[in-house]
Amino acid sequence: MIKIKCKRTLFILIIIIGCLQGKAQQVAIKSNLLYDAATVLNFGVELRFSPQWSMDISGNYAPFTFSDNRKIKHWLIQPEVRYWFCEAFNGHFLALHALGGEYNIGGVDMKVFPTNKNYRYQGYMYGAGLGYGYQFILSKRWNLGLEAGAGIIHAEYDQYNCPTCGNWVGKGYKNYIGLTKAAVSIIYIIK
Repeated sequence: MIKIKCKRTLFILIIIIGCLQGKAQQVAIKSNLLYDAATVLNFGVELRFSPQWSMDISGNYAPFTFSDNRKIKHWLIQPEVRYWFCEAFNGHFLALHALGGEYNIGGVDMKVFPTNKNYRYQGYMYGAGLGYGYQFILSKRWNLGLEAGAGIIHAEYDQYNCPTCGNWVGKGYKNYIGLTKAAVSIIYIIK
């Protein structure tokens, strides 16, 4: 199910890029280096729709299970609207983002769920937050972006009694308030 949704999201992103006019600094693609370091596949597209406004859409996908069946499997879509103090793709910006996705977590202690190390949690999440960021111009087509955001995430889950197998224990939910976005992104501007 996760693979189908990721393929569908990638298809939608390709359609959006294909429908845009080829004006200077209207479209950028990016990868979050923090997610890359954590073995989370990610891709983002940013579209400028006025001199000081842009929309960023990023997607993350973590399909891997690590040793001892530890996993933080998930997919996440995070659309964001940005207001730039100077001009899009240059300098300081404020952002409003939303997020939504699914997860399957077990064998790790993330301090988000109660007793996460001995249980497995599977479910979906959604939320929103505010962010601040800055983009450095490296060359005509390359930028480096930094961003941090905070907000709220609501997670619904099914709990199972061990990280690798187990019977269904019950349902629950968790509200998280805190960091909802952290990015150090390498950005390529398409003309």
